[in-house]
Amino acid sequence: MILVTVGTHEQQFTRLVEYMDRWAETHDEELVIQTGYSPYEPGNCKWQKFYLQSEMDQFVKDARIVVTHGGPGCYIEVLRNGKVPIVVPRRHEFKEHVDDHQLEISRELKRLRNNIILIEDIEKLGDAIEHYDEITKDMNHTTPQCNEAFTQELIKIVDKMFE
Repeated sequence: MILVTVGTHEQQFTRLVEYMDRWAETHDEELVIQTGYSPYEPGNCKWQKFYLQSEMDQFVKDARIVVTHGGPGCYIEVLRNGKVPIVVPRRHEFKEHVDDHQLEISRELKRLRNNIILIEDIEKLGDAIEHYDEITKDMNHTTPQCNEAFTQELIKIVDKMFE
């Protein structure tokens, strides 16, 4: 099963939802999408705008692959479950967020930790899914503990972005 989550941010992330629905049309793997505020309604998979947190936790545990937006809280949870997330950051240019902080933070964490698959061009998402096992075999499958050291490291990354 592949889980796709767009988070709870109030702007749409239709670009990801539509892409994955089209992907599901030509693939046999079960797909579950949490669509959030996207007006698009998928026709080729199981979906809901929002699931209960307990349901999302179970989906993350059961999923072979988790595709997520660029919110660090979400992909850290995927890493805690021993999986490398495929991260598709929301982009300002598509009116998916107020700025490109998800992209900037994801780039920096990818560089520092190499524990996410970062997708900047959504047309490359299908290839990442299809080659997931090969891509992740030599990647770091761990996540930092959310402690003081991690918090300070994240603060430095964010501060650097705004210099």
